[in-house]
Amino acid sequence: MQRTLVMVLCVALLTGCAGSGTTQSDAAKPFAARAALVLDGQSGEYVDWATLVLAAADADVVFIGEMHGHKKGLAVAAALWEDIVASAQTAGRDPALSMEFFERDQQVGLDDYLTGVTDEAAFRKATNRTEGNYPPGHRAMIETAKATGARVYAANAPRRYSSKARSEGFADLQALRASQQRLFVIPRDMPVGAYKDRFFELMAGMMAAHAEDGADEIDETEKQSMLESFFRAQSVWDATMADTICTALAAGRAPVVHVVGQFHADREGGTVARVRQRWPRAAIVTISMSESEGDMLIADDRERALFVIPVGPSSE
Repeated sequence: MQRTLVMVLCVALLTGCAGSGTTQSDAAKPFAARAALVLDGQSGEYVDWATLVLAAADADVVFIGEMHGHKKGLAVAAALWEDIVASAQTAGRDPALSMEFFERDQQVGLDDYLTGVTDEAAFRKATNRTEGNYPPGHRAMIETAKATGARVYAANAPRRYSSKARSEGFADLQALRASQQRLFVIPRDMPVGAYKDRFFELMAGMMAAHAEDGADEIDETEKQSMLESFFRAQSVWDATMADTICTALAAGRAPVVHVVGQFHADREGGTVARVRQRWPRAAIVTISMSESEGDMLIADDRERALFVIPVGPSSE
């Protein structure tokens, strides 16, 4: 039972702790990404697209918190990245794209494609891109970077290392060779407070749902141990992505636009917090997609991010 539960929770981690329902009702409707409603994440006031783009293009770091596989949300993110690049480059800046969904050992395959060494088919093979993990929105972002010469960073730690952190702790990672340690970052400290509390609440809820499906319940001690182990894996991802972002900043690139599952960034989530820790003076803009459908900021979205973009439920 525990092995099955671990697999369920691993899937949750690998999709950024974000889930969304799917409907077919609006699949055929045209969607104008740049006409999406943008709201101030605190006041709920309307923000026009040009203001959003300018704020992002002037920042040092931009976090776009996405819902994985959400077509409209990804279309908005892709349009936003395209406009940020245009605005930033016009102003003489050097924007870069940082992506959770590419792991550090895929950087060469990514660079080979961006610089024209390989074609798209070879790129997809080298970086293990499939229809499932390379949706149209992500492809549009990569193609914008390729067309404009913007650098793209494979931001995340390979899953085998975060899995090792989960199952065996940090000591074994610290014993690996330098060539391996370049692919991940071990957090210097473990987060406490609201981010950890939200993570534990989410994962505990998944455990409870798994138990309701007929699995045996686990005792409180075992549950706590499992939660801590998964939080170690999450923290390796946060630390590695933050390190990638700061590496781009140190190279003079800005804004660094980091596209990531929204749990990592919403409400000053783990990746945002680690960038602030590493680069305290960075001007950071956070943007989050929401499944809400109205034209007002709902209570659950208030202070989720500096800007909130309601894109409605997911559709396929």
